[in-house]
Amino acid sequence: MVALLMFAVLMLLLLLGYPVAITLGAVALLFGGIFLELSFFDLLPLRIWGIMTNFTLLAVPLFIFMGIVLEKSGLAEDLLETMGQLFRPLPGGLAISIVLVGALLAAATGVVGATVVTMGVIALPSMLKYGYAPSLATGTIAASGTLGQIIPPSIVLILLGDVIGVPVGRVFMAAVVPGLLIVLLFLLYILWNAWTNPKSAPAITLEDPEQQLTLRKLLLSLLPPLLLILLVLGSIFAGIATPTESAAMGALGGLLLALSHRRLNLKNLNAAMLQTLRLTSMVFLILVGATAFGLVFRGLGGDALMHDLFTQLPGGVWGFLGFSMLLIFILGFFLDFIEICFVVVPILAPIAAFFQIDLLWFAILIAVNLQTSFLTPPFGFSLFYLKAVAPDNLPIQTIYRGVLPFVALQLIALALLLIFPKLVVWLPDLSDQLRGL
Repeated sequence: MVALLMFAVLMLLLLLGYPVAITLGAVALLFGGIFLELSFFDLLPLRIWGIMTNFTLLAVPLFIFMGIVLEKSGLAEDLLETMGQLFRPLPGGLAISIVLVGALLAAATGVVGATVVTMGVIALPSMLKYGYAPSLATGTIAASGTLGQIIPPSIVLILLGDVIGVPVGRVFMAAVVPGLLIVLLFLLYILWNAWTNPKSAPAITLEDPEQQLTLRKLLLSLLPPLLLILLVLGSIFAGIATPTESAAMGALGGLLLALSHRRLNLKNLNAAMLQTLRLTSMVFLILVGATAFGLVFRGLGGDALMHDLFTQLPGGVWGFLGFSMLLIFILGFFLDFIEICFVVVPILAPIAAFFQIDLLWFAILIAVNLQTSFLTPPFGFSLFYLKAVAPDNLPIQTIYRGVLPFVALQLIALALLLIFPKLVVWLPDLSDQLRGL
C-alpha cells in the first residue's frame, strides 16, 4: 500500500506541474527515508554510474545534435519547397507533400518540435492562402511533425530499447514498417478528404515559370537527406555500425550538410551545442530521478504488487496488453513521453516478459502509443508548437479539431499492430535470416 501511495503522490505532483526530475528524486528520498533504511540508498550510486557509462545512451546527445544542426542547415525549407512544387497539381497535393516531408525529416532528424515549427512557419500560410480547410492544414502539419517519434532514428526508440532491454538496432528495424504504415494511413486520409470535399484540399496550378520544379532542383533537395538516412540507418541495418556509432556518423553528416548549405557558422554551431546540452541534461536528469524512484518502489514491494495486479486481470495476455495500452494512452494526455518511458514502462516490461510477450513487439506498441501523446489535448506538445507560429486569428480549437482524425488513424495503426504482430517483427527476422543468425 505504501508503494501505491508513493506512485499516487508522484502522479499528483507531476500533474501539479512540479519539475519531473526533482519530483522523482524527492519522492524517492522521502518514502525511502521514512519506510526504508538509509543504507538502502547505497545501491543508488552504482545504478547512476551504470546509466552514465551506458554506451547505447550515448546515441541520445549525438542524434539530438544531428537533428538540431540539420534543422539549422535549411534542409527542411528546401524539402518543403521542392515537394510542394512536385505535388501541387494533385488534389490535396500540399498536404501530401507535408506528410512526405515529415517522414523524410523524421528519418533524417527526429526532432519533433523543430519539424512542426518549421513546417508551420513555411507551409501553413501557403495552405491557408490556397484555400485549404484550416483544420486539415493544421492537423496535417502537427501529425506529420510527430512522425519523428516512430520513424528511426528516434530518441523514443533508443530510450525504450534501453529501458525494456531490447537491442536498439532491432528496435529501429522493427519501427520501419509501423512508421510507413502510419504515413500510408495519413496519405489515404488526405486523399479521401480531397475526393469527398474538394474545396478543403484543392489542387494548385502555377503560371510563374520560375516556380516550376526542375530535375536538378529535385535531386539537390532529395539526395542529401536520402544519403544521410542511408548512412545512418543503412549502417545499423547492415550490421556495420552500432546505433551509437551511426549517430556519430549522422552528427558528422549533419555538419557537412550544414556546411554545404553555407549555414555552418559559429553562431549556429554554438546554438546547436547549447540546445543539445539542455535536452540531453533534461533526459539524463529525469533518468537519474526515475532510477531512484524505481529503486525505492521495488524496495517497498511495488514491483511484486504490480505483478500480482496485472497478472490477475481478466483476459490474460490480451487483458494485460489492452489495459497497458489504455493506461499509456490516458497518461499521454497529461505526461511527457520521457516520464512515461522512465516511470511506467519499467513497471510494465517485467510483466510483459512474464506473459512471454515478444518485448520487441511490446516496445513498438508503446512507441506508437506514445506518439499520440504529442497530439492529444490538453498537453500535446505539437499543438503548442504549431499554435506558437500559427496566425493569431487561428484559434487553438481549430488545431484540436484538426488533429483528432490523425489521433484516430494512429490508434487504427496501433490496433493493426496488435492484431498482426508480423508487421513489427517481419523486417528484424528477415535481417537475421539474411545474416544467418
